[in-house]
Amino acid sequence: MQEAFTLQRLNADSPHVPVVAKWTFETWGQQLHPGRTFAEAVEETRQECGKRGVPSLFVALENGVAVGTASLIAEDIASRPELAPWLASVFVLPQWRGRGIASQLVQRVEQEARENGIECFYLYTPDQQALYQRLGWQEQERIAYGGETVTIMSRQLSADID
Repeated sequence: MQEAFTLQRLNADSPHVPVVAKWTFETWGQQLHPGRTFAEAVEETRQECGKRGVPSLFVALENGVAVGTASLIAEDIASRPELAPWLASVFVLPQWRGRGIASQLVQRVEQEARENGIECFYLYTPDQQALYQRLGWQEQERIAYGGETVTIMSRQLSADID
């Protein structure tokens, strides 16, 4: 039986913002942004909490407790400004993985992009290519970024019909 969870857009004043910032800071923060403080990570997370379109940040909640997140942002790899916007910061707490939460978060970000006229957007991942391919993402290239090899993937939304 699948646990019930809901997806919610985060506002900058949400009590979940520091939780999401902690996840992303501890998972990727020092590797991708050496020297950034946790306070700076919280502020950046607040800036990702747009009202619609880019930026937007979503959280998966189970009984009001945040268990996962994903966002739609303008830029994720500064050296690739021609690629925009980005699906970013897809994260689910380890004890909640394998329950379809990441897939539903990705699909919610895709819906947000589609509703705001975005026809193509991007992500990068070092190790979750299979998940994204199952969801319709296509591999574009592999590059060195943040001290590891990552795959840049894209998702065409213009041909999708709901």
